[in-house]
Amino acid sequence: MNSIITIGRQLGSGGKYVGEQLALRLGIPCYDKELINLASRESGLDKAFFEKADEKSRFSVCGHFFGLHSGYMTGSTGNYLCNEALFKIQSDVIRKLAGESSCIFVGRCADYILRDHRHCLKVFICADLPDRLERLMHERHLSEKDARLLLDQSDKKRAGYYNYYTNKIWGMASSYDLCLNSSAFGFEELVRMIAERGMPSRQRPHIFTEHP
Repeated sequence: MNSIITIGRQLGSGGKYVGEQLALRLGIPCYDKELINLASRESGLDKAFFEKADEKSRFSVCGHFFGLHSGYMTGSTGNYLCNEALFKIQSDVIRKLAGESSCIFVGRCADYILRDHRHCLKVFICADLPDRLERLMHERHLSEKDARLLLDQSDKKRAGYYNYYTNKIWGMASSYDLCLNSSAFGFEELVRMIAERGMPSRQRPHIFTEHP
């Protein structure tokens, strides 16, 4: 069976970067925003639907989907396309990709969607607040005040998205196999630790073979 690594992360923790570096090191795909394009192609819906229902956007439970109509899964009733339908489409894409090859998923509740997958390592990456602020201020050219506001908004939106769809608590250790602080270990060490635990020894590249 394919080996899967899912990464939940706080904004500013470097979780996306770690996922990308893992993908390069292990030679497997890493999916983040690419899932939006894949879900759009799979369903025939414009990717704007998925972008507006994305975990970083304003969270809306169901019923009114940003005032937009769609015929998808509504027949001729003209009902609004709800976020649950979009979540199901994206979940189906994640399961399909996990069934095709070993890969990495960043966000999108992939740890919950693949909870029955036998070889899925569920990781959550956090970081100390000063490091998160510094990373955002540097990468997005924000003031400290704006960076703090963005972090607060992001944490609330990601928690709301994850908690609603999974009935679990975003960031709580019991929801994951491995919780890591990038401030404590650094990105290179995180990549090494996750790679060694996420891939069975027979599937690891030669780079991970221990030398006497």
